[in-house]
Amino acid sequence: MTKKKILITCALPYVNNIPHLGNIIQVLSADVFARYQRHTPNEVLYVCGTDEHGTTTESIALKEGLSPQEICDKYYKKHKEIYEWFNISFDYFGRTSTHYHHEITQDLFLKAYNNGYIFEKDLEQTYCPKCEKFLADRFVEGTCPHCGSANARGDQCEDCSKVLDAKELIDPCCTICGSAATIRTSRHLFLDLPKLSDKLESWIEGKRNWSANARNFSLGWIHEGLEPRCITRDLQWGVKVPLEGWDNKVFYVWFDACIGYISITADYAAHTNDDWKRWWKDPDVDLYQFMGKDNVPFHTIMFPATLMAADDGYILVHQLSSTEYLNYEGGAFSKSRGRGIFGNDVIDTSIPVDVWRYYIYINRPEKSDVDFTWEDFQKRNNEELVGNLGNFIYRALTFVNKYYDGVVPDVDD
Repeated sequence: MTKKKILITCALPYVNNIPHLGNIIQVLSADVFARYQRHTPNEVLYVCGTDEHGTTTESIALKEGLSPQEICDKYYKKHKEIYEWFNISFDYFGRTSTHYHHEITQDLFLKAYNNGYIFEKDLEQTYCPKCEKFLADRFVEGTCPHCGSANARGDQCEDCSKVLDAKELIDPCCTICGSAATIRTSRHLFLDLPKLSDKLESWIEGKRNWSANARNFSLGWIHEGLEPRCITRDLQWGVKVPLEGWDNKVFYVWFDACIGYISITADYAAHTNDDWKRWWKDPDVDLYQFMGKDNVPFHTIMFPATLMAADDGYILVHQLSSTEYLNYEGGAFSKSRGRGIFGNDVIDTSIPVDVWRYYIYINRPEKSDVDFTWEDFQKRNNEELVGNLGNFIYRALTFVNKYYDGVVPDVDD
């Protein structure tokens, strides 16, 4: 069997809250795959980390009276503890607030900028007159123009997964003070996705090994017609734009978040005397990425488009594994709204970790949403783990004790 390099990632969890079971699915899926690959001759690297920039980090910092960095430090520790409890076998669990992340993000941007894939344009944005600030992404909420959900965020609707522009929201309001938002103009930088559309479509068409949902969803986006994507925000916390005159802007979190896979690998390499480029700039490396369906367009459109625009020898995803949603007792999990079972709740149940790992993985929502219920959790534990597997082990050990004095005999070749 030919030895290969296998690079594995799962969607970076937002640092600002405790992960729930729906988040754990992706981390656990990648963990199972990494454990399998380590039993082959392949060289394996499984990296993940906390996504630490964006409006939510600033928003929670304001609510808790802490700095954004203090919020990140607080929740990074909690994330790490939860994944350790779940026995997730990361080779490295990093974060996106490191200097490696800032440097690599800025380098990729400058290469894309110099290659002609970045342009600037005045943009109408939601603005809060009371707070006297532009309301990017999660600083504004309103009614989704696509599905009618009353709690859509300024960057994406959790209910229909549509990526949004904040000014599309119906009756937008400021999440800081609750006041009605107005529209004002601010100058921003855009990634020219239409210029990359043909290249993206050709690449995705060739990915027959992706899950059908992820592939069709991505091609659907392209066929609807890609629009230039704004990649900057009027915020203080984040990766600064490395251009003169743009000191008051940082990069949009979904521009820099996926670059986190690269920067976390660089951080890992610095701690292990490795070379991160042999993982990200070697065409023989196979990159496997695990995520929920709401993260698909950022990994199949935004991230590869950025790497294509930079044209600096980076590999693109080989296999993308996406799932539908895990729901909770008939409703949606939502870490931003506190619905469902979260990592600290799981630990407090005192139920052994392998019971949780089994149930979460066996219920992985491959093709349609799956509902978590406590009744089903108890039933499957009793019938499958105790009744089937536990009974099989008990009978086997009883047989060994009865006929072989408690010693499993050698098997002849």
